[in-house]
Amino acid sequence: MNIWEARWLRAFHVLYYACLALGLVLSFGEDAAPDPLTLGIVALLAGWHGFFVVRRPRLLGRLSPMAIHLAVICALYIALVTRNRSFDVVIFGLMPQPYLMLATPWSYVGAVATVLSTFAARGYLDEPNSVWRLIGSSGLVVAIGLFVDYVSRQSAQNRTVGVLEERARLAREIHDTLAQGLSGIITQLEAAEQAMPDLPAAQKRIALAKDLARDNLREARRSVDALRPGPLADARLDAALTEVAGRWSRTSGVTATVSVEGTPRPLSGEVGTTLVRAVQEGLSNAAKHARAGRVAITLTYMDDEVTLDVFDDGVGFDPAVRSAGYGLAAMRERAGSVGGTLTVESAPGEGTALCLRIPSD
Repeated sequence: MNIWEARWLRAFHVLYYACLALGLVLSFGEDAAPDPLTLGIVALLAGWHGFFVVRRPRLLGRLSPMAIHLAVICALYIALVTRNRSFDVVIFGLMPQPYLMLATPWSYVGAVATVLSTFAARGYLDEPNSVWRLIGSSGLVVAIGLFVDYVSRQSAQNRTVGVLEERARLAREIHDTLAQGLSGIITQLEAAEQAMPDLPAAQKRIALAKDLARDNLREARRSVDALRPGPLADARLDAALTEVAGRWSRTSGVTATVSVEGTPRPLSGEVGTTLVRAVQEGLSNAAKHARAGRVAITLTYMDDEVTLDVFDDGVGFDPAVRSAGYGLAAMRERAGSVGGTLTVESAPGEGTALCLRIPSD
């Protein structure tokens, strides 16, 4: 039971006891105060509900013994209202109880039994057309229950969708930060291993690996804090992209240039995140697969959209062939989350061009 379910459960228990207290107050407002037997029934209603329902939430939803407890409470309610009509108000606290105590579809049976108790307590069963009134009242109570059940199921479904979306977002975040950083560290350490006879070259590779490890550690801490790209924390988008490209160039040995076209304007944090992650993924792919000699990054501000192009002059690939990697799929998910689209153009031997288009805010 989550915190919201516990709060709603507590609220309905409070409603039940508030209705009992209100009935008691109204009964003392009559010409004659309630007799000891009436007060005893009130005490029994309060005690039975508290001992068998409130104190045993783990049993809620079980047909046995909750059906028995509901039957006892309904019988006590009939006896109470028969003796003093001031306690009619208790029905407002009693009506939700079947939906708390019993699981579907038995909760609807319990709700109808509660309505029947009301008719019995008020003597309506002896009146003409009482059957139709009973059917109408029962139908209304069941319809309300069906509506509440639908809202609850939709809420649960929305929570499930939210969890799945959060998992997908975290998967993209981990891939775009920790996975790429660790991949770069491994690459530098492997290069250092190959250059071991050449001590200065090995030291250079190890120094680059340490820099990558520090950057990755900062990125991991930043992801935990805010899940926003580190370069955006203290810089404009174009400067953030330049920082990402410069860091990648130092570790890969491949030149990456950044150019900006159009008039820069502020973008939402989520859009900025998507653009930075797209550059990181494009550069990572260029380092791992493309064997490129140059990478060009172009950020273009247009009237109705902002576009990002990442081009490398590497070996290229066939986009129609399904890849086992997660990078492009993560980029497409990110683009879709901000209403954008990702286009990949490539062919064997002709390099690769990634184009990300995001509508303006």
